[in-house]
Amino acid sequence: MAERIGEVSGPARLARSGEGISAQELALAARNHGLPLEALRYDVTPPGLHYVLTHFDIPAVDTTAWRLALNGRVRTALDLDLRALRGRPAVTHRVTMECAGNGRARLSPRPVSQPWLVEAVGTADWTGVPLRHLLAEAGVEPDAVEVVFTGADHGVERGVEQDYRRSLPLAVALAGDPEVLVAYGMNGAPLPPQHGCPLRLVVPGWYGMAHVKWLREITVTDTPFTGFQQSVAYRYRHEPDDPGEPVTRIEPRALMVPPGFPDFMSRVRVVRPGEVRLEGRAWSGHAPVVRVEVSTDDGRSWTRAELAPPDGGSWSWHHWHTTWTATPGSHVLSVRATDADARTQPLSQSWNRGGFGNNLVQRVDVLCPAPDESLPPA
Repeated sequence: MAERIGEVSGPARLARSGEGISAQELALAARNHGLPLEALRYDVTPPGLHYVLTHFDIPAVDTTAWRLALNGRVRTALDLDLRALRGRPAVTHRVTMECAGNGRARLSPRPVSQPWLVEAVGTADWTGVPLRHLLAEAGVEPDAVEVVFTGADHGVERGVEQDYRRSLPLAVALAGDPEVLVAYGMNGAPLPPQHGCPLRLVVPGWYGMAHVKWLREITVTDTPFTGFQQSVAYRYRHEPDDPGEPVTRIEPRALMVPPGFPDFMSRVRVVRPGEVRLEGRAWSGHAPVVRVEVSTDDGRSWTRAELAPPDGGSWSWHHWHTTWTATPGSHVLSVRATDADARTQPLSQSWNRGGFGNNLVQRVDVLCPAPDESLPPA
């Protein structure tokens, strides 16, 4: 059986020089989708526009029979149905969530996987029960070190058959700020199927791989978890045999609502001469964003943008805006964020084999035609 699985599930690899996006990557891109950048205008991302990454299949779910088990190194194991969970005190947190592989397709050499550009992000109001309250109810044993979360999605990755599982250090699971949620609601409605209906984890400040969907079991352990998604998949490594460092918190990033209007294929933007409003969102999982800068000359010079407070909470993105006087010609617009820990976006790629945490500044190609110049006919 292992040999047969190996035939359909190959090892991780890098694209060869000049290799384009493969049919397999295109299939992944068709299943998963990013945020249309014009939707950065919304403080809260509508569920259908929020980015989605599903490792395996969206499971078939019977919400009337769904149960969440909490077991392991606890004094009293819990076995809860959805009614019991909803009967506990609930909170709502606005959280910006980003895929760890956002920006992967812009790397060279390109790690072959879901080919994100910059659009794998979204912000939602998540409603549920604080994980720390459930752990307190169960009573965590003194020797506990981690909490493991198991989803109902099942499949094969790099030859390993598995349920999707991830863990958090106990200190993160028990924290009050940021507060980890066992969520059952998104933007005031039940979780949609693609976002983990009926239960998912929400871990503010952490990349999306930590936000386990279709959550069915929580296990408190006295040893570190070494499952595939923890010790193999989501690691910053430069060589295949490098054990690497774990992927955890979101690196600072700012994105711009593309100004003007686009060409259908190239997505080059067209603006008219004169004042153009530039705006977007900025976020970081390490510390609050304190500065957003915009360049209109392909990164040669930068000016500071106006930065608003977080949109609805400490773990939500900030709105920013500025004004640019467009002149006839071709331009490259860029934006970068800096947080309170002095982390800022690089102007050149930070490469690793998984394509994780690549927060290279965004580049937006813009054409400004002369006032008397008409665009070429279609």
